[in-house]
Amino acid sequence: MEYILPHNRNQIEFSSLDDSVEQDNQVRFIEAFVEKLDLSQLHFITKTIKSEGRPSFNPKVLLKLYFYGYLNGIRSSRRLEKECKRNIELQWLMQKLIPNYHTIADFRKDNPLA
Repeated sequence: MEYILPHNRNQIEFSSLDDSVEQDNQVRFIEAFVEKLDLSQLHFITKTIKSEGRPSFNPKVLLKLYFYGYLNGIRSSRRLEKECKRNIELQWLMQKLIPNYHTIADFRKDNPLA
């Protein structure tokens, strides 16, 4: 009796991240919804870009992550950071950006009413 053969982990493949997420996946809705929002009218606090240091994340990116966490019952900033590294849906939604837990927590703290 033969077994189903696993996929070879060392096999090089050509596929996009977009191919890994179904067309009716919730992350596509989150993406479309947040991209249509005007965050300044919703009173979101945006960090001013400084001439030195690392640039900040676009608040829309962090809002997408927040919505994903809310819809999937993930409240912890540390767990959201971990999910950005391992979850293919979040990799698609965040376009492979991985904010650290402190950035995620600061976004929530800075925008409690938004």
